Amino acid sequence: MIAKAVATLGYVGLLTPASGTWGSLLALPLGWLAMQGGPFFFTLLAILVLPVGYWATSVATRGATDHDPSEVVIDELLGQWVALMPVAWGAWAAGVPVTALWPGWIVAFVLFRVFDIWKPGPVGWLDRRNDVWGVMLDDAVAGAMAAGGVVLLAGLAHL
Repeated sequence: MIAKAVATLGYVGLLTPASGTWGSLLALPLGWLAMQGGPFFFTLLAILVLPVGYWATSVATRGATDHDPSEVVIDELLGQWVALMPVAWGAWAAGVPVTALWPGWIVAFVLFRVFDIWKPGPVGWLDRRNDVWGVMLDDAVAGAMAAGGVVLLAGLAHL
């Protein structure tokens, strides 16, 4: 089933424990690969993850009692890529390879996982929707919060 393969990021979501962390880890090399096309291409792909992830999650969870099973990790890819946006755009603006901003990669990963697990404010509100939009959007917002942290910490590091 293609939808299950997409929703689980090639069945990485079946790894235990912490399937969300495995999905987020996979998002890093996939993000690096997507960033090779530049920040515009990376941003476009990240935007496309939302409808593709919505479709795959809705098909993979159809008829299930759990609207957000742990094996569905396409939402982690979306959130992690949102968290990496400042890295992609910052590297482009500085004219350096994205790997030169390696501290940003670490901060994006850690902050995204913290916000995704902790679910502060709007992340928790979206998660409690108990529908596919909640599955996808809570991670997008956690990623946006992490991206804000990446920008803030990069600014502090460069004072």
